[in-house]
Amino acid sequence: MSNVLITGSSRGLGLELVQHVSAHPGLSGGLAIATARKCSSELDQIVAASNGSIIFVALDVADEESVRKSAEKVKSVLGGRSLDVIINCAGVHSETHGKLTEMSDLDWQLSVNVSGTHNVLRQYLALMGSSQLKKVVNIPYGSMILAREVAFARCPAYKISKAALNALTVQYATSYEEDGFIFLAVSPGWLKSEMGGQDADLTVAEGAEAVVKLALSADRRDNGSFKNVHVSGWEKYAGQNLPW
Repeated sequence: MSNVLITGSSRGLGLELVQHVSAHPGLSGGLAIATARKCSSELDQIVAASNGSIIFVALDVADEESVRKSAEKVKSVLGGRSLDVIINCAGVHSETHGKLTEMSDLDWQLSVNVSGTHNVLRQYLALMGSSQLKKVVNIPYGSMILAREVAFARCPAYKISKAALNALTVQYATSYEEDGFIFLAVSPGWLKSEMGGQDADLTVAEGAEAVVKLALSADRRDNGSFKNVHVSGWEKYAGQNLPW
């Protein structure tokens, strides 16, 4: 029985993660805590049909007061139980058309995709102290070494912020490994989502299922690593470590 918190749960990968966490037999009896700035109609329906196994908590990762209040509410809901897993899926994405000097959204992307994750961890790690799992999964897509392979995507601020999220993950991994925490950067693959488009490789459901499996199977040897998901039939998604 494990309690899992997912940020960015109102749509896309975050919404699918809530459903897969709630249905996973290895997490039976625990709570799936879905967080987002606002509860979408799709998420509201999932929560209503969950018989109490999924709850929604309002959380704007870029607003420190919102994060603090959400942590207080989650602590109350847990009623002395631990929070066991955090999957940081909240993020923003936008495009730049032209050369890099035209990029005007870097501060915004960093404030949500990097500082927002830091805000969440600063408030929520205290709720994980008694957990036997203590796992944190951050969702990046930002490999600097593989940058040329995705040069077609016109979202430099997004790529920069996600590479910075990788760096944040490593810093947390080294800082908290003696306390038994496992921090992972996990790429969910190129998904057929609003952001990824319909020419992408994997469905959002396939990506979510693979992320949950990886999160639950990871051990302390994986702390601080950048992992690819494993999806049967795909050589490029073989669960390998990815280059930074």
